[in-house]
Amino acid sequence: MKANWEMIEKNTGTLTVEVEPEQVAQALDKAFKKVVAKVSVPGFRKGKVPRNIFEARFGVESLYQDAIDILLPEAYFNAVKETGIEPIDKPEIDIEEFAKGKPFRFNAKVQVKPEVELGQYKGIEVPEKDFSVKPEEIDEELKRMQERHAELVVVEEGAVENGDRVVIDYEGFIDGEAFEGGKAEKATLEIGSGTFIPGFEEQLVGMTKGEEKDIEVTFPEDYRVDELKGKNAVFKIKLHEIKRKKLPPLDDEFAKDVSEFETLEEYRQDLEKQLSERKQKEREQYLENTVVEKAAEAAVVDIPEVMVDNEVENMVRDFASRLRLQGMSLDMYFQFTGLTEEKLKEDLRGDARKRVLQSLVLEKIAQAENVQVEEAEIDEELERLSGLYNRTAEELKRTFEASGALETLKKDLIIRKTVKLLVENRKPVNEVA
Repeated sequence: MKANWEMIEKNTGTLTVEVEPEQVAQALDKAFKKVVAKVSVPGFRKGKVPRNIFEARFGVESLYQDAIDILLPEAYFNAVKETGIEPIDKPEIDIEEFAKGKPFRFNAKVQVKPEVELGQYKGIEVPEKDFSVKPEEIDEELKRMQERHAELVVVEEGAVENGDRVVIDYEGFIDGEAFEGGKAEKATLEIGSGTFIPGFEEQLVGMTKGEEKDIEVTFPEDYRVDELKGKNAVFKIKLHEIKRKKLPPLDDEFAKDVSEFETLEEYRQDLEKQLSERKQKEREQYLENTVVEKAAEAAVVDIPEVMVDNEVENMVRDFASRLRLQGMSLDMYFQFTGLTEEKLKEDLRGDARKRVLQSLVLEKIAQAENVQVEEAEIDEELERLSGLYNRTAEELKRTFEASGALETLKKDLIIRKTVKLLVENRKPVNEVA
């Protein structure tokens, strides 16, 4: 096979391919075996028609399309590999010649990854940030644990306060008319949770048990129900019950109840250790994000829109997968939020472009710095993944090799090492951000 690549315009070129007559003959043989099984000719059982009889009756040309379908994908794949180009979209194929006893010639118009002109990527200035654990952060963590283990106590006397949980009847009216979905009895609501529309919960503060009250609110312009968007409404409220959280005291008994420690001081020390580990990960993420963003900003690259389109599709698929883990479909999400698939894609487009840019720049830096991964590093990563997939590293490796995912894993490790290189070569700025 012969393959030649010629760039004809920005990020687009022509791949010219010629396949030997011998391979054409093999493809025709395969096409005949496929077609003859479906052909009926008087005097012959189905699938038993001799090749010469078939060609005399139907013409060898009747096999061409099937033969092309057999031969083209492999020829294109091999041509891409031979020329070293990196396509980013499906090619536009133009068949020049296909005939028995002759070479198969075709041209493929292909969009490829754009050229990247790197800017500064070593010595990137990164402002230092304080990631130390503050005593008040430990206090906040303890407060959250208190809230989590709080007891709800019925308030017989007194008024609703922020943070209380109330039981209410409500019915909503617009221009004096009740509207669908605006009525409920004995509904439970935590004040300050933001569950209801803005202004609703705040107006319940100060009410007492048994009190009835009218409150006025305005539905947001982006409310999920079109008929209610921007409308003024009056809700008639009856308050049945107030419950308030009773926080457990912060003492040694509390520490025993919520942890494996005997004293509150030991528990505080463990929380400090956990927070410190979390802060260290936040610091690593901050450094990585900063150097990658600045290296990408310094580069010059004209990103093809098809790459952004593809990344948007990937992000939508990832989002749909996360929704499924929560028991929700993408259609349900659109119904609840009032969004459309087009609007979601539009919202994701900016982040998609940023991802594509950073990916291209990191690949280019990896090439410039000749970043490589050793077999031992791949084995180490497979060992780590084996715990996540509950399979042995050897099983994972065989699966990855069979599916082609091992090469993807290798590329991912190269990118990670490239990011680490940028972090190690950063220039710290002592001003605390």
